Amino acid sequence: MKLNFTKMHGIGNDYIYFNCMQEELVDPQSIAISLSDRHFGIGGDGIVLICKSDIADAKMRMFNTDGSEGRMCGNAIRCVGKYLYDNQIVDKLTINIETMSGIKELKLTTDGGLVSMVTVDMGKAGLSPSIIPVNLDLDKIIDYPLNIDGVAYRVTCVSMGNPHCVIFCEDVDNLDVATVGVKFETDKLFPERVNTEFVEVIDENTLRMRVWERGSGETLACGTGACAAAVAAVLNGHCVKGEDIRVILRGGDLIINYTDNRVLMTGSANKTFEGVVEL
Repeated sequence: MKLNFTKMHGIGNDYIYFNCMQEELVDPQSIAISLSDRHFGIGGDGIVLICKSDIADAKMRMFNTDGSEGRMCGNAIRCVGKYLYDNQIVDKLTINIETMSGIKELKLTTDGGLVSMVTVDMGKAGLSPSIIPVNLDLDKIIDYPLNIDGVAYRVTCVSMGNPHCVIFCEDVDNLDVATVGVKFETDKLFPERVNTEFVEVIDENTLRMRVWERGSGETLACGTGACAAAVAAVLNGHCVKGEDIRVILRGGDLIINYTDNRVLMTGSANKTFEGVVEL
């Protein structure tokens, strides 16, 4: 079986994209595992299927490197918007994409006729433990003392369509993210596992972040994670609600704006190459 694909990335968060508008991709879980491998496959943080939708301009499905399906991916959805516009599947600069976490509105910015930047309305941040989900009987989890594998942390938990646990710390560049991240991901407090953000506050409008993503490990960037970090920074008094917050990730920067009614995420979308893979 031969499959056409497009390799794209949002600030280093790279996925393998398949156009499934006309034909369904069979067994995407196995394909994600095999093709995401950076030595024996194409290499990526997973695969993304661009599908038809009855309620939006298109539907996005994302599968992590372990084959698990993600409910939402902020960097991937920007690239879906670029793919649709650049390939003339849609011909408008405001589009809607269906995801497992609902319909998201994208505003596209072009340069030379191609999409270069995308702003995504990620919807409201979820703070209820039952929505995230977290097995704690609280109204919200903000600066909450938590013991993970014998180590004390203070955490803020947020849903951005998928679960996030944010930890504020110093010198995030030298943190052992792999060791700590997997302990959070697999802790029994998080029944659907969790993405963990390690965040250093630079100033009231700037954060530096590293992320451990459930099902993928540490990635160069996470769009929903950057949103969760900005929300947590506001809730903990580090940043100001309604102002642009620059989140510096290993792969580049995202601009997040958080209010009570929505979270806006702005960042680049890039095509790396196209190809054909034989399975």
